[in-house]
Amino acid sequence: MARSLKPTTSAFLIVVIMTAFVWILRGIGLLTFIPGWVLWALILLCVLTAVISAVR
Repeated sequence: MARSLKPTTSAFLIVVIMTAFVWILRGIGLLTFIPGWVLWALILLCVLTAVISAVR
C-alpha cells in the first residue's frame, strides 16, 4: 500500500530537489547567470520548510 506524504513534507522535498538541481547546474557552469542570492534564498527556504514540516 502506498503511503502518502504530508503536504509540508512534499513541499520540503520539492524545495530540496530544486535547490540541489540549481546548485549542481550552477556549479558545472550551465546556470552561471543566476545570482548567488537566489541559491541562498533556496537554502533558506529549505530550512524554513523543514522547520514547518517538523512542527506540524
